[in-house]
Amino acid sequence: MTDSVGLRRLRITLGYTFLLLISTTVLAFLSDPTVDQVMLRASTNLHNLLHGHIGTLLSSAFFIGTGLEAWLILAALGALLALTEMRFGGRRLVGIFLAGHVGATLIVAVGLWVGVREGWLPDSIFDAEDVGISYGAMALIGALVAVLPPRFRWFWYIFWPLVAVDGVFVGQTFTNVGHLLSVLIGLSLGFFMIRRRSAPRPLSIVECGWLAVSVILGGSLLLG
Repeated sequence: MTDSVGLRRLRITLGYTFLLLISTTVLAFLSDPTVDQVMLRASTNLHNLLHGHIGTLLSSAFFIGTGLEAWLILAALGALLALTEMRFGGRRLVGIFLAGHVGATLIVAVGLWVGVREGWLPDSIFDAEDVGISYGAMALIGALVAVLPPRFRWFWYIFWPLVAVDGVFVGQTFTNVGHLLSVLIGLSLGFFMIRRRSAPRPLSIVECGWLAVSVILGGSLLLG
């Protein structure tokens, strides 16, 4: 009975993870050219957005990639989603994820459009592949500041922006900029939740494990 209640509390986590599992499995059986085509059609690049393919703002979040790295990311994402859903609920999980995924994507897209129009960036950026869960995941990680004991929150507010900024300087891609934006979005939402909620209950041993995996996932996305 307890297990059944626990699973019902993780409906979003289980459903989204299952869909990602299907897409990752399907991609593993496709040829490389076909995978590239699928990724480009689902991508939130400038070409798709400027041609009215707004659906890519959602479809891009249902592909991770192929290979061992994709499976490791999927497993770690499951822990992050579970912790977020247990603490914030399914609706807030979806809201935070979309705020990071869609919000950072659109801000980056505007910056790229201005960069191309002013001649600062090459026209090839229009067709750049831009899919994945990283923006949404980083927003969730930022928002987890709300589940930490008050004495540890300062570390979260300082650590993740510093790592994200380092990722921008090291990677020097628009994706790195998107990661920084999504972290800031998540931290901002976490800040507002802290102001509206009472002190969080202590993390359980299982939740501490999920948090540790989430930190590893965040570090790999920002610096990988």
